[in-house]
Amino acid sequence: QLQLVESGGGLVQPGGSLRLSCAASGFSFSRYDMGWFRLAPGKEREVVAHITGNGSNTSYADSVKGRFTISRDNVKNTLYLQLNSLKLEDTAVYYCNRAGPTISTALIVNFFSWGQGTQVTVSS
Repeated sequence: QLQLVESGGGLVQPGGSLRLSCAASGFSFSRYDMGWFRLAPGKEREVVAHITGNGSNTSYADSVKGRFTISRDNVKNTLYLQLNSLKLEDTAVYYCNRAGPTISTALIVNFFSWGQGTQVTVSS
């Protein structure tokens, strides 16, 4: 049974850091490009980071470039997102899922069933 389980979110002050994890099961994780997505109240789901199946290439939305780092462990079937220098506008529920071949096409894909996400709240 395919499953994506996100964790690691929390409440953090501006400038703080978090590390999100996504445990994947039920599919051949290493075969898929993956992405981290976020959904904020009143906004559409957006992709923030993209990584190729073998982890050799990463790319980021302009809004998080230089602050977020995506990585993966294909032995542990786990996707990670390191969030540094967090800003108020980073507040959202963060999700992982398969992604299109590039960050610009990340949302153009038949997504797996979404997990529950993990809430990131940046507040002073």
